[in-house]
Amino acid sequence: MHHYIVFEVGLAIALIALAGLVSTKLRFSVIPFYILIGMAVGPHAFKIWHLDFRFIESASLIEFMGRIGVLFLLFYLGLEFSVGRLVKAGRSIVSGGTIYILINFTLGLVLGWALGFPLEEILVIAGITTISSSAIVAKVLVDLKRTANPETEMILGIIMFEDVFLAVYISILSGLVLSGSSSLGGVLLSALLALGYMLALLVIGRKLVPWLNRVLNIRSSELFALVIFSALFLIAGFSETIHVAEAIGALLVGLVLAETEHVKRIEKLVIPFRDFFGAIFFFSFGLTIDPLTLGGEALWYSLAAVIITLIGNFTAGMLAGRSAGLSPRSSSNIGLTIVSRGEFSIIMANLGKAGGLLAILQPFAAMYVLMLAILGPLLTKESKMIYKLLDKVFKFEKRHLTRTAKQAAATSVRENE
Repeated sequence: MHHYIVFEVGLAIALIALAGLVSTKLRFSVIPFYILIGMAVGPHAFKIWHLDFRFIESASLIEFMGRIGVLFLLFYLGLEFSVGRLVKAGRSIVSGGTIYILINFTLGLVLGWALGFPLEEILVIAGITTISSSAIVAKVLVDLKRTANPETEMILGIIMFEDVFLAVYISILSGLVLSGSSSLGGVLLSALLALGYMLALLVIGRKLVPWLNRVLNIRSSELFALVIFSALFLIAGFSETIHVAEAIGALLVGLVLAETEHVKRIEKLVIPFRDFFGAIFFFSFGLTIDPLTLGGEALWYSLAAVIITLIGNFTAGMLAGRSAGLSPRSSSNIGLTIVSRGEFSIIMANLGKAGGLLAILQPFAAMYVLMLAILGPLLTKESKMIYKLLDKVFKFEKRHLTRTAKQAAATSVRENE
């Protein structure tokens, strides 16, 4: 290996840090900046003295560090959303999450079909356009101080519901794309194996919680970290061997450990690794994209996907909010807040790449994520103004008042009877 490998990795980290500082100054999400700085360098870039912006020698190492970033991102999400919390989420969240997934997934399938893609590519596109970015959504809610808003519980519930859908969908899709199964029986067998493995890991994991509480009662921080990380990497790596995405293996480990009494200590341990390797993940994704390939079909496809996503998200938000009894304005906030796409869309694109699917999926996902990673926080920030403009056209408030009055009258009649 090239003797400047450490210097190259240091240069990459410096560029990532620079992108982060710029995004902080602009008070914007760091994700698009990480991807953009990665796109700006790479094999198409240049070399000045020892500053090799092509990252030819270190590309494989940076890619591997990015894979570790994916593991930590999903592992942390599992820690945040335990199996117990998912069960207690409530009927309204299940209803709202189902509405959101059905609308956006169906629109993704229609988009892929309309663009003339083969079946496997259509399924990947639907996955790319369905799942919102938990990282961006959570950051926006905190930055705009909306954690106490009435719609925030539904937003977080939909994110949790998406995580469950993602786990099931990637398990099924990885069985189809990575196993190379061409027959319906082979696909179903791979999907059943993946789902059976996932359910077994969750059930067995929850049964082992009392035992895990005792095993993880370790005073040494060093040993504690080694035990946690060995479990994470072993299970994630084993998952990949049976055609379950390694990221989902990491998510499952997080869901199980979230049930233990050591979850806060694990979160504190993981956060620095999640942030560091997660940043490298977005940079490494950008590194694989040549900006010169972003024109033409990929650009037009991503623009069409963005328009469909904006419409689908707003519609899903209004219907999900209505199902939970929220006001039209709060419902509109749901759709405008969870419109951002990020890490999960990139994971889906990488799954397509690993399965040898059409190369256009990578630049398509890059442009799509960039557009919505930028638009999402802006739409959330200006949600009040956007709602007022749309209300003038669609009369949301007037219809809500009419519907409320009819419901009140019907209730009054029933009480009098």
